[in-house]
Amino acid sequence: MKSNSTQSKLDRKTIERNRRIHMKGLCFKLASLIPPHHFKPSKDMLTQHDQLDQAAAYIKQLRERIEELKERKELARSAEGTSIDLRDATLVSSFNPVFELRELGSTFEVILVSGIRRKFKLNEIISVLEEEGAEIVNASFSARGDKVFYSIHAQPKSSRVGVEFTRIYEGLQRFIC
Repeated sequence: MKSNSTQSKLDRKTIERNRRIHMKGLCFKLASLIPPHHFKPSKDMLTQHDQLDQAAAYIKQLRERIEELKERKELARSAEGTSIDLRDATLVSSFNPVFELRELGSTFEVILVSGIRRKFKLNEIISVLEEEGAEIVNASFSARGDKVFYSIHAQPKSSRVGVEFTRIYEGLQRFIC
């Protein structure tokens, strides 16, 4: 009888330990999906609870962004049927620039999309990156319709020092917004 209850306690402990390990792995996976520039201060200094809070805030931000983009899409679709020239419409003139900073192993990529009326000089964007210790590998831009697309690939000047993605993100945000 005693051995049966001892065995069931061990089974419960094992099940609980496996559940905690599984949950820890899922939390780690979730935190790894959040861009590093979204964490304040840094991901390494946050508790697991704080990382979950940051992930929830990021998901909320993405949902809001999706809703905003859906509204823009609907507005653009409704404007297609009319004879309004989209270049003069408030939708295009109020188009806020959008940028994304992607970490790609030892390199990173900056993608910026702006309206044709809000052009950026590529050298100004590059100078923001270089001020933060990045070396530009490749930079290009193209205009299509009423949008200008910028793509910049960079890497840290010094692999020992690296770059602080949060500072790059904030610097670009100040410059662009």
